[in-house]
Amino acid sequence: MFIRALSLRDFRSWEHAELELSPGRTVFLGSNGNGKTNLLEAIGYLATLGSHRVAADAPLIRLGTERARIGATVVNAGRELRIDLELNQGAANRAQINRSPVRRPREILGILQTVLFAPEDLALVRGDPGERRRFMDELCTARLPRLAADRADYDRVLRQRSALLKTAGRQGRSRGSGAAELTTLDVWDGHLASHASVLLAERLRLVHELYPYLAQSYASIAPESRPAAIGYRSATLPPEFLDPARAPLPGDIEALEAIMLQELTAARPKELERGVCLVGPHRDDLDLMLGTAPAKGFASHGESWSFALALRLGAFELLRATAAEPVLLLDDVFAELDRRRRTALAAVAAGAEQVLITAAVPEDVPAELAAVPLRVETSGGSDGRISRIVEPVAEALGSPPAEGAGVGDDIENSPDSASATN
Repeated sequence: MFIRALSLRDFRSWEHAELELSPGRTVFLGSNGNGKTNLLEAIGYLATLGSHRVAADAPLIRLGTERARIGATVVNAGRELRIDLELNQGAANRAQINRSPVRRPREILGILQTVLFAPEDLALVRGDPGERRRFMDELCTARLPRLAADRADYDRVLRQRSALLKTAGRQGRSRGSGAAELTTLDVWDGHLASHASVLLAERLRLVHELYPYLAQSYASIAPESRPAAIGYRSATLPPEFLDPARAPLPGDIEALEAIMLQELTAARPKELERGVCLVGPHRDDLDLMLGTAPAKGFASHGESWSFALALRLGAFELLRATAAEPVLLLDDVFAELDRRRRTALAAVAAGAEQVLITAAVPEDVPAELAAVPLRVETSGGSDGRISRIVEPVAEALGSPPAEGAGVGDDIENSPDSASATN
């Protein structure tokens, strides 16, 4: 799979862009703030319908405009498909496949698959559970695009059920909950359990199948460290479902739905008292383990970087083994890595069908990648800056990193540092 053409209109700092791309490795070069990351963000949005940098769409639309457009021509096994997405201020987003409108933007999911590694990925290890849930759900949806509908339905039911819990809880404290209100909760419990069981089954399948790729990737990056492992954490599910070695079974969805209904019934008094939904995949987490200790709170800075990189490389290898090979997006990460991690990432990138890289200077790109360089510059003031591609640069790309360069060279003693994106 590769992107043959990319077009942008009023997306962040890009007023207009039309790029022809090829298989192999392309690097977008430019100083911080010139809009390199915006290109990869746009591609990632086409693949996932979400940004790796912000939760809302409004910042993606160029200042002073009402909408942004992203389009790409994707080649998969010799077949070309054109996908276009329009992001609108104060209105629903719209999408097209081969220039024909589709009912919902999520219908384009699966046409383009990407794996993005960015400085923000350190939050996968050190951040809140929401970061890891998003990682699981986006990877599950990349493998099974129709899961996007169940995710959307689950979120909708969760919001409505939570609102009902708050209302019923307030009324219950004042006069006691009525039979009608509890009957309505029973209905929403059924809807929630139905959608949750599908999402849970796919998450558990993902953990089972990702585990060996994650362990292998981490061992290649940090062979002197403790072995890495992942597991699914849930207060709802019995222990036998949480073992990553457990293979999925045909009746899992039905069994998970029954467990969810049972747990929702048991939790209802507490839920009414607190006015929140206490049961479901929205409260679960992906356990990241180094040896017998959780990575969060116990991993050094270098180990945390290694785990974040291993998660992305594991995801890439899993998709590559079970579906079309995804486009690999590397957002200004080589400068963040020490020699060993650069080498491990470069080895994967060298064998990928298409890799799109951002870097501040040519020396940040390993020489063995032999990437085609494109220079990105901006013009205009801080409020109206516009990015553009200038003539291809002629300098050779990539050189071995200086001894001791990069983040995490000393796995045990590397200090934390904030990473800026552009």
